[in-house]
Amino acid sequence: MMSRVKSGFFSVAILAGVGLSACSGTSQDEASGPPELIPRDVLFGNPEREAAELSPNGEKYAYLAPDDGVMNVWVARVGEEGKPVTKNRTRDLLFYFWAPDGKHICYMSDNDGDENWALHSVNIETGHQRAITPSDGVQAKILAVDPNYPDQMLIELNKRNPLAHDVYRLDIATGRTTMIAENPGNVRFWIKDTKLRVRGMHLSNQDGSFDFMVRDDEDSEWRKVAHWDLEDAITSRPIGFSADDKYAYLLDSRGSDMGRLCQLDLASGEIETLYEDKEYDVGDVFGVELMRHPQTGDLQAIWYEKARRAWKVLDPSIGEDLSKLKTLHDGDFWITSRSHDDRKWFIGYQSATGPAAYYAYDRDSKDAVLLFESNPKLKDYTLADMEPIKFKARDGLEVEGYISFPPGVPRKNLPLVVQAHGGPWWRDSYGYDPERQLMTNRGYAVLNVNFRGSTTYGKTFINAANHEWGRKMLWDLVDGAEWAIDKGYADRGRIGIMGWSFGGYQALCAAAFTPDFFTCAIDGVGVANLETFMNAFPPQWETRKPRFFLRGAHPERDHEMMRERSPFHHADKIKIPMLITQGAHDPRVKQAESDQIVAKLQENGVEHKYLLFENEGHGLGRPENRETFYAEAEAFLAKHLGGRQQEKTDQPLP
Repeated sequence: MMSRVKSGFFSVAILAGVGLSACSGTSQDEASGPPELIPRDVLFGNPEREAAELSPNGEKYAYLAPDDGVMNVWVARVGEEGKPVTKNRTRDLLFYFWAPDGKHICYMSDNDGDENWALHSVNIETGHQRAITPSDGVQAKILAVDPNYPDQMLIELNKRNPLAHDVYRLDIATGRTTMIAENPGNVRFWIKDTKLRVRGMHLSNQDGSFDFMVRDDEDSEWRKVAHWDLEDAITSRPIGFSADDKYAYLLDSRGSDMGRLCQLDLASGEIETLYEDKEYDVGDVFGVELMRHPQTGDLQAIWYEKARRAWKVLDPSIGEDLSKLKTLHDGDFWITSRSHDDRKWFIGYQSATGPAAYYAYDRDSKDAVLLFESNPKLKDYTLADMEPIKFKARDGLEVEGYISFPPGVPRKNLPLVVQAHGGPWWRDSYGYDPERQLMTNRGYAVLNVNFRGSTTYGKTFINAANHEWGRKMLWDLVDGAEWAIDKGYADRGRIGIMGWSFGGYQALCAAAFTPDFFTCAIDGVGVANLETFMNAFPPQWETRKPRFFLRGAHPERDHEMMRERSPFHHADKIKIPMLITQGAHDPRVKQAESDQIVAKLQENGVEHKYLLFENEGHGLGRPENRETFYAEAEAFLAKHLGGRQQEKTDQPLP
């Protein structure tokens, strides 16, 4: 399993925010007074260790940790000190995994956030490093790593056509690649079977629908076995093949409001529902999180997101193990990796109120040993929890989310920050977030609203966001803040909003379209002008265009709508202070988006500050840049909402 930061199309990857948390920090009641300020470098610096992964033979494990100040991959035996096996010196490594031979670590890197991911490998015994894929202008993806095929794996590259990823078989020892499946141009993603053959493809159509195509082997013709129209396209998708390759697993919302785990008989076409939840999809736009036996491929369990992570056991042989793991920690858990014989597991735990914890679990003895906590310094401070909420939007739609309160002070008339998530087809989930902890520690209540269009709430909720960018999706945030005001939690005169990517767009929309509601706004890599954004997608997003065009606005048909929903074209209405942040190498939301809204603010004399990071992309990957930005954000919020702040040390932008 690749250790990585999971992010949506519009979400921002901030490594410190990946810290899947664990043991709680100290607690404090409302009457005890504000807690000690948490230093920004504790929140936004690199963790001590992160992302533990067990080797296929179960003898060693890898993890991410700083080496000379930069996150690299380390390897150790359980109970022993590790050593770094990669030597990156310019940018933190975020993605790595064990090659199935157990002799190599593979990792991904890009150039200052441009998302042209290159694949590298290092032999953990000899130290020999190899660049497997090109580093300039080509994006690599990992399709399949199978422990039953230790000498090879499947990768995707768009080197033949920048708009489409073909599939290559990689010889791990030599680094040689051989193309085995050519993308006709509209493959959204490929699917391998248990014999490491490419036997499925998910095709994106111009009308926003998807087709699931399969073939009997790599020499057979493709045939269509499932079709999802626009209504079901986000809450449905193929997931993989069964252990005997006779069935395909699907996330399928046809005939239901919720995406269900289904099994498709490839011979007869019959579909059987294996599991469904009446209130939540059992997967999202990225699919269902399946737990399968590492040797046989048998389906054992699934986990999915509700207000907290939910598990469903499908194989009774692991029921006792999962029950045991639930008792080790009060956070949500997931299985990061397993030995090939399935006797040893690595487990990660996340909580809103502490650092990530990683355990080694022995299935025979049922014993679990704590490997490490990602950022143990957090345990010295008081952290805020996330409390699930529900409210009715102005049109009657039920919306869920979370609220977090500053510890040690009464929950009354607080300054409130609405933290808008990216995506937009994404959601806020329970867990540790350094940005949220910064704000609650400084005295703000924080509201996370899973506005319409957020995933895991069913297709009605998803489709309620169609053509509602800058309108009902924004109003859900305002209605959530009104809920907090009506409860007496929030002071109507001190409401801020901040977000990254689509959340940055939401913040800009809030300033332009509800100019009298919010007090200030922070936009991180947000879209300012839908016309320029929709015409500047990176080439790798070719198959995503129909989703954006048909659910957001079509650049050829919706000119009036795009101008109507673009903050840039309504910048004359903006009057609240703004903090704008942008990465110069951002391939998703280009620098031009921030440049043009900043020019308008300058022209109109609106108080603002613009932070342009020359060595970043769609988010802030470098700890020194995170420190710079959050020092500015903290001072900005303190000035306009009245919270506490740590003394700021001015640092020049890179």
